[in-house]
Amino acid sequence: MEKLRTRVVREGLAFGESPRWHLGRLWYSDFYRHGIYSMDASGEERLEHVVPGQPSGLGWLPKGDLLCVSMTNHQVLRFRDGEASIFCNIAPYCGFWANDLVTSQSGVSYAGNFGFDLDAIRRDIGGAAMMAMPPPTTNVVVISPEGDVLQVVPDMAFPNGSVITPDGATLIVGETMAFRLSAFDIASDGTLSNRRTWAQMEFVATDGMCLDAEGQIWLANALTNQCLRVREGGEITSVVETSQNAYACMLGDEERLYVMTAPTSDRFKIADQLAGRIEVVEVYVPGAGRL
Repeated sequence: MEKLRTRVVREGLAFGESPRWHLGRLWYSDFYRHGIYSMDASGEERLEHVVPGQPSGLGWLPKGDLLCVSMTNHQVLRFRDGEASIFCNIAPYCGFWANDLVTSQSGVSYAGNFGFDLDAIRRDIGGAAMMAMPPPTTNVVVISPEGDVLQVVPDMAFPNGSVITPDGATLIVGETMAFRLSAFDIASDGTLSNRRTWAQMEFVATDGMCLDAEGQIWLANALTNQCLRVREGGEITSVVETSQNAYACMLGDEERLYVMTAPTSDRFKIADQLAGRIEVVEVYVPGAGRL
């Protein structure tokens, strides 16, 4: 198994999430700085948009409008010409904060949510006791290119990072609390069917992830300072070591893997700190699918 180590390219984030490679720059959300940022290869950062409701998942519609999950008010926002508007209200389908999102080439988006207050439960009963409990489940919301709810997919155990295969035929969703990647067939209208396990792992809290050109998935294991490259079926083929816990990753140009890291994801401990980092490592297979 190949083992690699990152180098830090940017410091001073609060909690970076949802990295996306777009027009030659790494775009990402920072929960507690309440902004969408982009960064060039040298680490120079630029504030793109302010999101008071705490930004998370990012995606782009076919005509270039940016979508962003606004976590605490359970909305998907659309940015057009620098102005924000509500694209879709997903509050009825969220157990707690809205979270990650991926948008297909046709403009259909898939949004998840926590399902429960992870940090409060971890604070009240402890992490070990929480991991021993059956995880509460919640929904993935399928959103049309016009902002309408097309479908609600239930019984997801903390749906988190998601990828769409290059042919647009398959959505793969990380279920963080089940240590699992689940796959769905995507119909021509964007709705999902034929749910199945793509990879079942042990003690791998699947977080933000991306797909490479060999069909393998790079994912952050939120329990550790590692990103893992996983083949369908669950075989781990590469490990990247980071300086602190890894929460999301994205392949950029020149086969670079960018990783969002922080000391913890617990908002009670880090919301007022700037200990988050962006780390990078050179890998050997380029990205694929929706980047």
